[in-house]
Amino acid sequence: MVTYLSRRLLLLLPTVAGIVTLVFLLVHLIPGDPVTLMLGEHARAVEIDALRRQLGLDQPLAVQYADFWRNLLHGDLGSSFFYRRPVAAVIFARLPATVVLAAGAMAVALSIAMPLGIIAAVRQYSGWDQAAMLFSLLGVSLPNFWLGPMLILLFAIHWDLLPVSGFDGVTTLVLPAVTLGTALAAILSRMTRAGMLDVLRADYLTAARARGIREWTVIGRYALRNALLPVVTIAGLQFGALLSGAIVTEQVFAWPGIGSLLIQAVFARDYPLVQGCLLIISGMYIVVNIVTEIMQAGLDPRIRLT
Repeated sequence: MVTYLSRRLLLLLPTVAGIVTLVFLLVHLIPGDPVTLMLGEHARAVEIDALRRQLGLDQPLAVQYADFWRNLLHGDLGSSFFYRRPVAAVIFARLPATVVLAAGAMAVALSIAMPLGIIAAVRQYSGWDQAAMLFSLLGVSLPNFWLGPMLILLFAIHWDLLPVSGFDGVTTLVLPAVTLGTALAAILSRMTRAGMLDVLRADYLTAARARGIREWTVIGRYALRNALLPVVTIAGLQFGALLSGAIVTEQVFAWPGIGSLLIQAVFARDYPLVQGCLLIISGMYIVVNIVTEIMQAGLDPRIRLT
């Protein structure tokens, strides 16, 4: 395991360097002047020049890039132009909300997808199977920017059962988690069904049935574990995407996560904050991918982490 992690970290160094460079260049290509936004259009030229020097924006792009790397190697993401606070503090204040939303959405997705996919595979071509496939089609087809407002209209406004927005307790998590989890459940249910169909007729399951083991024990203990490999892969990638910030959903429900923070930073031309958000998002995605590979090795002894 130590050897595997060491090799993975070494291989990630060029990736991280490329991400840092790409993030820096893309951020500085955003049209608009952050100094003008901060001071207003009627600010005097002297004030604009003074603030630009104070923020280091008067330096050539190459100098700013070198300073960015120097600060990053010391663990300093810089200070936010808009919040006037360290970027790390601003991001990590929003990070718990994003983690809670991602975990809630994944819990919703798995609680729907696993039973639905298993039943659809066991009852192939039955009404259960057709209903599961119809759900997966609808789940993938309904965009978050439509499903979220529909859930708000139904459960928050019409029936007054759940709050509309915010991050204050379990009740505020339900609607955004369902909005995000529905599409993911549709994908995972199809993967679960496909994986189960591949193993249900395997010889070792026939042998288990011949020993008198109950059918649902055969399915739950023997078949499901082998069918989970593609499901874990997709779930890991999707969880990384959820941690990256479900921007649309966070905007719809006024969820104070990294996704909404990134949108605010882009509109404010807050270069350090945009760079910090993108770097944290990339880092989380990389970590989730490594964890997913470790989980795959735990499920399938044939997979060796070397």
